[in-house]
Amino acid sequence: MGDYLLALDQGTTSSRAVVFDRTQRIVGMAQKEFTQHYPREGWVEHDAMEIWSSQYGVMMEVLAQCGLTGADIAAIGITDQRETTILWDRETGRPIHNAIVWQCRRTAPLVDDLLARGYGDHIRAVTGLVPDAYFSATKIRWILDHVEGAQAMAEEGRLLFGTVDSWLLWNLTGGKVHATDRTNASRTMLYDIHRLRWDPVLLEALDIPAALLPEVRDSSEIYGYTDLQGARVPIAGIAGDQQAALFGQACFSPGEAKNTYGTGCFLLMNTGSVPCASRNGLITTIASSLGGKVQYALEGSVFVGGAVIQWLRDEMRFLDESREAEKYARSVPDTGGVYLVPAFTGLGAPYWDMYARGCLVGLTRGTKREHIIRAAQESIAYQVADLAAAMEKDTGLQLTDLKADGGASRDAFLLQFQADILDRPVQRPVVRETTALGAALLAGLAVGVWKDLDELRASWRRDALFTPDMAPDRRETLLRGWHKAVGRSLDWAEH
Repeated sequence: MGDYLLALDQGTTSSRAVVFDRTQRIVGMAQKEFTQHYPREGWVEHDAMEIWSSQYGVMMEVLAQCGLTGADIAAIGITDQRETTILWDRETGRPIHNAIVWQCRRTAPLVDDLLARGYGDHIRAVTGLVPDAYFSATKIRWILDHVEGAQAMAEEGRLLFGTVDSWLLWNLTGGKVHATDRTNASRTMLYDIHRLRWDPVLLEALDIPAALLPEVRDSSEIYGYTDLQGARVPIAGIAGDQQAALFGQACFSPGEAKNTYGTGCFLLMNTGSVPCASRNGLITTIASSLGGKVQYALEGSVFVGGAVIQWLRDEMRFLDESREAEKYARSVPDTGGVYLVPAFTGLGAPYWDMYARGCLVGLTRGTKREHIIRAAQESIAYQVADLAAAMEKDTGLQLTDLKADGGASRDAFLLQFQADILDRPVQRPVVRETTALGAALLAGLAVGVWKDLDELRASWRRDALFTPDMAPDRRETLLRGWHKAVGRSLDWAEH
């Protein structure tokens, strides 16, 4: 067996490959951004062939960079942007439409139709999800409706559906394996998280043929093999990106929580072997599935987290590089009363408003670029604080601290403001690529690189601790202003 684990981390804006050794140290990493397609307002697409080619490219690049061959790799783990929907022809291997990305809002009318037909309570009870265009189910229906002949092909068993993990797995195995894991299945709005099966009621409601769907398996097992430079390497771990990060942060026990600061923000709390139904706009989801035993999590999703900084950089031209946001935010003592609500594609938990839109409020003649940049930074922390408050209400558990990861967790200003506005310590791990690490750990467990969760927990190491340092009345004033600003953004788009 090889001495290294290869994690394929297929994200919303880039594909990356990360090599870990048996001590969980990063040996090498390669990353490539790929094209974002915005055909209409509120629509977001990816080219699935570009996803595959960029992911394959960085996999080969990182091996060359590290001086390794396929024979050095013990196993491959896959983690992916969730909910993003691909339909492809099993005979040609070609997608029949661009991938519809999780951020895309085009299927909001289909969700409204499901609600009008009385399926809202069933969706919540069976899938653990809030009915929303965010999830895969209505995206599948949209493609079947808008690609000529697609419905007939699906009914004949010629079409395959997959979230991005299934697409990569299918390509890596040369079309031999069409499967997904339970964490990804739980994000489709078609999967019964209690009975652990595709739900026949929802398949019928959306007229989705069961022949489209992948086999659902554990998060840590050998799915199949890929030929990597002549070596037969097992693909042995799969998890959606946020569940992979929860696993990579060693949040194996009920009450442990992490927040990933990526394109979006995702706060997950492990709730153990019993699913916790939310009364406060959160999602009940599958955290992991090992040896046939399922652990559940509560999740809060922020659609626009670090993406607000990309927006300032790319569309507003306020920044040359995203990392400059920290410098500008620190250059002013506060936002001057400015709030930015980045509801560019609606608002996720705990609001779940598909028709909310972004707003910038509190502007005066004295407002400067720096105030707006700081307001954008703070908006990320405010949204996470809303999630944490909802989670504490649902579980009756008080967060003792929060483990932080993702690209924006390098930003010390953001994490300090997060600790201040949460009034909880925030911990950042030594290995910040926790999504990739989680995929590597799941794969390594399946092939015996590590023996159990206790061994993994003992190896988690902290890089930095941010402790709250804000007066309570200041915190309350800031949160009151934030919630007032959110109120201005709700139900804005015509529908």
